[in-house]
Amino acid sequence: QVHHVESGGGLVQPGGSLTLSCVASGFNISLYAMSWYRQPPGKEREWTSIIHAHGDRIIHRDAVKGRFTISRDNAKNTVTLQMNDLKPEDTAVYLCNKFPPFSDSNSWGQGTQVTVSS
Repeated sequence: QVHHVESGGGLVQPGGSLTLSCVASGFNISLYAMSWYRQPPGKEREWTSIIHAHGDRIIHRDAVKGRFTISRDNAKNTVTLQMNDLKPEDTAVYLCNKFPPFSDSNSWGQGTQVTVSS
């Protein structure tokens, strides 16, 4: 069964940094593009960063360009998001899944909360 476990979130001041980790199970991530998504309070879930299967192409949402870095370790079935210069508008629950995500809603993990506040 496909499952994702995200970790690394927390409370950070504006300008701070966090590193998020995602461990996937039930499938081989090396076959898929992977993405970090986020869901701000009261808003729809959106993708923030996408990394293709072999890491040869990376796309970031404009709002996070130059601040977020996505990477993957196919051998460990993990995806990482390094977030720098965090802003209050980055506050959200962060989740990972393949891109596009699995149609099974059970493939989503609980995510990790990132709160940027002074």
